[in-house]
Amino acid sequence: MVSIVVTVFLYLSYTGYSYYNTALEERFYHPRHDWFKPSGLYGQGLGVIGTFLIVFGVSIYILHKRYNILGKWVRLKYLLEFHIFLCTLGPILVLFHTAFKFGGIVSIAFWSMVAVVASGVIGRFLYLQIPRTIEGRELSLQEVKNSQMDIQTVLQQKYNLDPDTAILFLNFTDKNKGKEITKSALKQSLHKHKVSKDEQRRILAMVKKEKSLSKKIERLETMKKYFKYWHVAHMPFALIMLVIVVVHVVIAFTFGYKWIF
Repeated sequence: MVSIVVTVFLYLSYTGYSYYNTALEERFYHPRHDWFKPSGLYGQGLGVIGTFLIVFGVSIYILHKRYNILGKWVRLKYLLEFHIFLCTLGPILVLFHTAFKFGGIVSIAFWSMVAVVASGVIGRFLYLQIPRTIEGRELSLQEVKNSQMDIQTVLQQKYNLDPDTAILFLNFTDKNKGKEITKSALKQSLHKHKVSKDEQRRILAMVKKEKSLSKKIERLETMKKYFKYWHVAHMPFALIMLVIVVVHVVIAFTFGYKWIF
């Protein structure tokens, strides 16, 4: 999806480069002014399609998240990616619709849109920090803790490692105790016990996974709190953008800018 967004951006930049690179006061004399200007067939089309993508991307995600309108056919985490894709591609089309001319109430809508996109990037980062089920449901702290493995027992019973070595691996997954323990030390310990290379890879992968899980448990509540604060910042900008866009569309239709309709 990233490649699509980048491709569209490069294509639009290449197609209208000569027009967008022309000074605002001279654009009227550009041979393709009627095509690229915000009210032109091409320029207005970008605005209409871009706005549709944003509205559709927001609506389908919110409706499914709250009312599960798509049932079990679509997992929420995949729909979130689709929502991010549409709400990244849409603003790019809207950007070129403006022909990089910002002013008046439209500038408020544009910068609100920029704030929404930027906060969306931050929100996605926070979202990924919170452990979830395969369906996308947020896991509680206890559920995450229950998914932890008893590394010491597994290493002693399955791989026949002595208690001291098993504790070494256990300490590696602990934030406070594992700072001085390196992966090289773990590998040397396994080599000393003549553990095969395949089993070494499995053990190290298991320990690495547990270490990552321990970090997630530690910051779970903090990330949840930040995620709630993020909604407070994200939603107002989205509402401001939506209201101004509606006003902009109504005014455009009132003055006869109806595109192909």
